[in-house]
Order: sequence, then structure tokens, then C-alpha cells
Amino acid sequence: MKDDKLPLYVQIANEMRNNIRIEKWHAGSKIPTEFELCDLYHVSRITIRAAIEELVKENLLVKKKPIGTFVTDYQETTRDMYTVVKSFTREMKELGIEAVTTDVKLIQGYADQRIAKFLHISPGDPILVLNRLRGSKDHTFAYFETYFKYDDKFSLKKTDYTGSLYNYLASLGIVIIENQEIVEAILPSRRISQLLKVNKNTPILKRSRFTSDIKNDFYEYTECYYIGTDYRYFLDFTI
Repeated sequence: MKDDKLPLYVQIANEMRNNIRIEKWHAGSKIPTEFELCDLYHVSRITIRAAIEELVKENLLVKKKPIGTFVTDYQETTRDMYTVVKSFTREMKELGIEAVTTDVKLIQGYADQRIAKFLHISPGDPILVLNRLRGSKDHTFAYFETYFKYDDKFSLKKTDYTGSLYNYLASLGIVIIENQEIVEAILPSRRISQLLKVNKNTPILKRSRFTSDIKNDFYEYTECYYIGTDYRYFLDFTI
């Protein structure tokens, strides 16, 4: 575990995260108490609490007072919540606004347990993480963090992801048919506040989106964050 380049709580958080990835700590299970973890890692309770908080922020752990801290059961979050599949570009076009991507980051990484479950892959499998700031030509008001399984057919050029992701996928023969979404109102984390340049009390609309093209074995998970005062989310249930 020892890595002098990283703070001790980060090193411990990495080990705890790995316990979840390899399902040593399985979904829904209670992890050891803070005192037990102190004994295990030979560190202070403050260090253990900091490590736990890192995983709570990532939604890998959840605290249930007064009974303890548990590994999040992500299967609970994929209950039946459906809406119409629309790209951000199309949504903006329907409102008469040209969608603009102001920043793109494309990262090659590896799936942790949480993302692996969403993408129907195994922890440690290679993935692409696409981070984009989006809005209109005058104002950035949305941040998208998208995950999908890595494949050689996907471009690693950021310029290929400035427009509609679904149009790009369609050019590769991937057509999104199934979609599930969870929509909630939240206050922004420090990171989201910085990205969207808002204060900590600004309402944020968060959309967690699960899409797929099962025929092509493609699964996407996206967390969308919108400045609540600048964005309206329309649902069309017309049959």
C-alpha cells in the first residue's frame, strides 16, 4: 500500500475501493467499523474517516446511522424510469438554440465496480470516459460525464466528440434504442460548482442516463449536470 507520493488516506481509499471492485466487499454488505479499519491499517480514526468520505463521494459507500457503513447496492438505482432518448444537441435544436461544446476531455481508464455494473462489463475492463462542458454560444450551463466500454473503433480524437454523441455513434452503426433515466434536484459538489462556475447553493438538475444498443453490445452511462435556473427538461409521453 505504501506510496509516499500519495496522502495516506488516499492510499487507504484506493485499497478499500479495490475491495469493492473485486467484490471482497460485495454490494449491500457492511464494511468493517472505523475502529476495525484503524487496527487493520494502523492509522488514526481521522485518516479512516477521510478515506471513507472519498468513497461516499463516489457513491461506492453509504453511511446508515447508527448501524454502520455499507457498500452501495447499485442494482437499486436501475429501477424502471423511462423517457425519450434525445441528445443534448437535439434538445437545444428543438428550443431554437445551437448547442455548443466548450471543452472536451477524453480519458482511457478502467472500470471500477460501480461503472462495470452499469456497462455490463467486469471491474478492470478498459473504458472511455468523455467529459464535456456544453451550452449555447453565450453561456455554458451543462456538464456531461459519459462512460462506455473501450473498443478500437472509437476515435481518440477530442474533436470527434464536440457534436452529438449519438450522431457519432450512429456513424459507427450503433443506434441507441433503450434508455433509462433518473432525474433529481441536487446542490452541486465543489467540483461541479467549479466546472459550471456557480456557487454551492445553486440548484442543479442531475440526470443519470443508462442507454444501450444490445445488438451491438453497447452500453453507455452518463451523469448530466445542468444549472437549474438555465435549463428546462421536457418529457414527451406521446405514443
